[in-house]
Amino acid sequence: MNSLKDSLHDVSRREFLRLGGITAVGISMPELYADEAKPAGATMMGVPFAPVTPKIGIIGTGGRGTSLLENLLAAEVKVLALCDVVREKAEHAQSLIVKAGQPSPELYTNGDHAFESLVARDDLDLVIIATPWNWHVEMAVAAMNHGRHAAVEVPAATTIEDCWKLVNTSEKTRRHCMMLENCCYGYNETLILRMIHEGLFGDLLYGEGAYIHDLREELFSGKGEGLWRRTFHTQLNGNLYPTHGLGPVANYMGIQRGDRFDYIVSVSTPQHGLELYRKAHVAAGDPRWAEQYVCGDMNTSIIKTANGLSLTLKHDTSNPNPYNRINLIAGTKGLFADYPPRIYFDGQAGGEDWASINAWKEHQHPLWKQEGEIAKKLGGHGGMDFIMLYRLVQCMREGLPPDMDVYDAATWSAPGPLSQLSVANGSAPVKFPDFTRGSWQKRPVSAIATQV
Repeated sequence: MNSLKDSLHDVSRREFLRLGGITAVGISMPELYADEAKPAGATMMGVPFAPVTPKIGIIGTGGRGTSLLENLLAAEVKVLALCDVVREKAEHAQSLIVKAGQPSPELYTNGDHAFESLVARDDLDLVIIATPWNWHVEMAVAAMNHGRHAAVEVPAATTIEDCWKLVNTSEKTRRHCMMLENCCYGYNETLILRMIHEGLFGDLLYGEGAYIHDLREELFSGKGEGLWRRTFHTQLNGNLYPTHGLGPVANYMGIQRGDRFDYIVSVSTPQHGLELYRKAHVAAGDPRWAEQYVCGDMNTSIIKTANGLSLTLKHDTSNPNPYNRINLIAGTKGLFADYPPRIYFDGQAGGEDWASINAWKEHQHPLWKQEGEIAKKLGGHGGMDFIMLYRLVQCMREGLPPDMDVYDAATWSAPGPLSQLSVANGSAPVKFPDFTRGSWQKRPVSAIATQV
């Protein structure tokens, strides 16, 4: 689902062509915040789904889309339509649906904009979008404008303008737009979130999140994400993929639920990793030798919240590193850190040694108690994919509000473009837009934390 020449270049230009009027310290761009004063409609916070067993269409049936499909089929959800620019991929996904005992879904494979016909169907409740990043907003907006709820892969948007577009369209159409942030549904993440809301960590102080993942081979692949993802490294310098590390920590801190991100400060190292990998693995004369990589290998950002908490966020996909999302949260009574998972509470046995989280299994999330076995059998990032989709379908069937809504999608995606603005201006602080327009102060805690 990509047309690189037409649309990827816009990713950088829409933010960076406006930099001329930015002040050196405390960047303030009127365009970033103008929508706060003019809501498109009433808030979508806490708005429940109309109870329905959802009928689903999927846009994008590559590796990620097919994985989501397999989890949806395990949740016994009807999938009526599939869309992809590569017909063979759509046909493979179609065969999985038939094998699961469902009627053969209709395919939409006639070009980049075939998705417009899919979202126009009147028999779909939810459209799932698993395409390259630059298509997410256009497809989600089209789905909502046609009366469908949208569930979009991460990041939901790559510019602040597009973050607002998702929020405004959701409010205008009264349709939800959820970001499929699976990391919020991991076993460790849901367990720790419940412990936090039970007061075991005391008053929270700081957290850390990251996406540190050696993607060099995938980025230079001639298929899948290798066809488009490397292009962003030639255009943008900042945190290109913030939400996996950010989402769980934002939930821990109650972001959008009594606190909000206030501003971000971001720094990037030089870039070397992709050039060195190209030198070692790409033959002379290959067109990829014409690419110039501008994204620093390690981007480090610090986010300050309105209540004074701090959050460190990192991104590096260009160097040899073990996979790490850090996933740390600290309070006045103790802290948790992941990779490997470990916990420390004031006064615990063993002195200053870390302890295992196994002793805290009594706090595991009900979804993992009920569905953990099937989730683990399916795989999908340790089972979190199935838990995420099972829960989304549960919310739709039971007429509940979604756990994560369009305000989370926009806020968690925003560190991408905001980090780029900070780096481009000597690591000056950049204010976060308030996508909730003040409603964050009265929103209840996340249902993921309180569900029983």
